[in-house]
Amino acid sequence: MTATEQYVNLLERLKPGELSLLREHAGRSLDDSLAAFDLFSGLWWPLRERNERAPRRGVAWVVSKLYASTPLENKPGRRFAWQLARCREDVDLEKDPVVKRFDRILTLPLSQIESALHWGLERISSHNLSLDWAKLTDDLSIWERESTRLRWAEEFLKPFKEDGNAH
Repeated sequence: MTATEQYVNLLERLKPGELSLLREHAGRSLDDSLAAFDLFSGLWWPLRERNERAPRRGVAWVVSKLYASTPLENKPGRRFAWQLARCREDVDLEKDPVVKRFDRILTLPLSQIESALHWGLERISSHNLSLDWAKLTDDLSIWERESTRLRWAEEFLKPFKEDGNAH
């Protein structure tokens, strides 16, 4: 099991009160609250001490808040971009608001992506879909790489192409 998968397992075991504390910190810095800092440090730091391949602290903090806000079932292979594409509203790529919002996600730096991902997770949740949380975490860890964003774009477009409706 990878360090990222171990981190996701820790998130899945959080109690309702712990999830609530993390939800309250959506969009906020790790340093804004001693209680949130202590909770997060108790999750992340022991893992980091044992494994240098643990998710980066900033990425792990964002993912913990996203998970707390929208604790979708964790299913390997259910990548964010592909799942979001399944939530489309219009077969015409140029008219679909989901496509426009997804395009914006691809342009955001990691430091500004949390609220956009939250929107996407809410969409995925509203369609009763699951998510590969470890893959999302790993992707955010290398978000600065153009290849990561290109892969997301390809994964997002795949369901449109399969339907024969990509314009």
